[in-house]
Amino acid sequence: MIQNRKQGLIFALITVIITVPYFVFYCLSIENGEILNVDWKFALILIPIEFVLAYLSEVFIGSPLALKFAMKAIDPKKNDHMIVESAIICATVTIMCPWMSFLATILYKGVFPALVFHDAAWTFGSFIVHFIPNFLQTVVLNFPFAFLGQMFIIQPIVRRIFKFIFYRKKSPVK
Repeated sequence: MIQNRKQGLIFALITVIITVPYFVFYCLSIENGEILNVDWKFALILIPIEFVLAYLSEVFIGSPLALKFAMKAIDPKKNDHMIVESAIICATVTIMCPWMSFLATILYKGVFPALVFHDAAWTFGSFIVHFIPNFLQTVVLNFPFAFLGQMFIIQPIVRRIFKFIFYRKKSPVK
């Protein structure tokens, strides 16, 4: 489906545009206990930051490694294209979920909120002590949501948009 670097960058861009708000509101709703309690000001600050981090991570880490891992696990010449796409999605989620959970732990539970909201009780020592359990909890909560969301919601939408952009039937010129 993706035939060159430009298409790969556009595919990653479409994926990130859809995925970032999806996860920002999910993570904030978990932090606050419900979606109606989301701090919208904080969400609007986080979305552009996470967008840049997610796009760069996807382009330079997620996509290259996922493709490499998926192609080691399956043979695209012998398998149906849906199996190949599913393997790539699984590999991408396996790479990106822990990485983005690491970044989310910093953005939601650590340095970033303290700097934005001037938390006087925040110290670097308390951040370090709480980081590992918070990170592991974030991965455990995000992984099922990421996997199911990517497999059944986000990637089908992204692929339809991508196909619409690049593979529209051109009407014959008269």
